[in-house]
Amino acid sequence: MSEAYERERQNNARLDELSAKVSALRGVTIDIYDNARAQDVIDSTNDTFSSMGTQIKGSAGRLTRMAASGNKVAVLKLAGILVAVFLVLYYVWKLMF
Repeated sequence: MSEAYERERQNNARLDELSAKVSALRGVTIDIYDNARAQDVIDSTNDTFSSMGTQIKGSAGRLTRMAASGNKVAVLKLAGILVAVFLVLYYVWKLMF
């Protein structure tokens, strides 16, 4: 009877060790999944900013050509847009700080 009790105690100890290892493995697996998902978000954000940079370069080129053409109405519109953007950014900055 004593021998059966000792084996049961050893089995319980081994089961507790195995349970701890499974929990640790589960934690590592969750961390790997979270890191992979975060990397996908970073890649997506990088692609978005790259696309936005290309679009801004194209818009700047079109604005430069428009201003170089000498059309006074177009130049005044451009100046108005720039002043409006500056004022909006100024007021947003003042509201935040």
